[in-house]
Amino acid sequence: MATFFGEVLSVYSRAVEEDDEELEENEEDEEIRRELEEKREVRLHWSPEVSEALRSGNKLQCSDFILAVGHNAASFLSVYVLSSANWDAVGHASVWNERSRAVTGQNSEDSACVFYRHKDNPSVLICQVTCYLAEDQLFQWTEKVFECLQHRQLNVIVLSDSSVADYKTADYLCSSSAPFLRSLHTSAFSDQPVCQPLEQPNIVTGLPAAVLNHCQVHRIAAVVYQCYSDVIGPDSVTMETYKLALTKLGRSIQLDPSPSTDILRKFARTTDIQSNLYV
Repeated sequence: MATFFGEVLSVYSRAVEEDDEELEENEEDEEIRRELEEKREVRLHWSPEVSEALRSGNKLQCSDFILAVGHNAASFLSVYVLSSANWDAVGHASVWNERSRAVTGQNSEDSACVFYRHKDNPSVLICQVTCYLAEDQLFQWTEKVFECLQHRQLNVIVLSDSSVADYKTADYLCSSSAPFLRSLHTSAFSDQPVCQPLEQPNIVTGLPAAVLNHCQVHRIAAVVYQCYSDVIGPDSVTMETYKLALTKLGRSIQLDPSPSTDILRKFARTTDIQSNLYV
């Protein structure tokens, strides 16, 4: 810069330094964002047999895919279906997000989303999901799972937990009416649901909604059975409500009509004052 007397002086520019600092901060932010996205990525881990088939370009031959979302839905399958020796664990999904919590003595990420396949009928696949999936992970999970399944003649049943406090109705709803089922299905679903449809303005949210949307777009027969309960934790009465949803899968899945007390005690809590929404 020239002065009034013609001298040339070196001028320190704060703007240049601010631009450099802003560039460095943007680069750091971008690196943090990439690391966070990578950490939040949903990863599927299959058994060696399934992994080899998928690497060879062969998708899993699946006629019935049963997805249980929530502790009661997952516990229902554990008690009434998976308690037999006819199922093999063939994979799991690892998910990390802001609500992930490490459980002492076990890998909660591995045990919160597990896939099982029927030994005698490998075309029947079950998945239990008890972990929280963030909004940006819902469609990611759905797309990755359904990429592994053949879609021809595929039938999807989703069992989903919901609080009766979220159920909207113009009529009085007494506590004795819960738990109860409501259904919502895709246009490709041609069977008759086992319960009445979900009334407006009630909606399906979370992973069940993502799966139903995916199946609607790809013309896959799918139905969501949402169980409204007044109990928060795993409860034997709520679990039993789901039995109706699988009655039409008698040839594919055999329900245990009377599970042992030990199995029920393992997955169901004793209803106490802390787990009742009306107390």
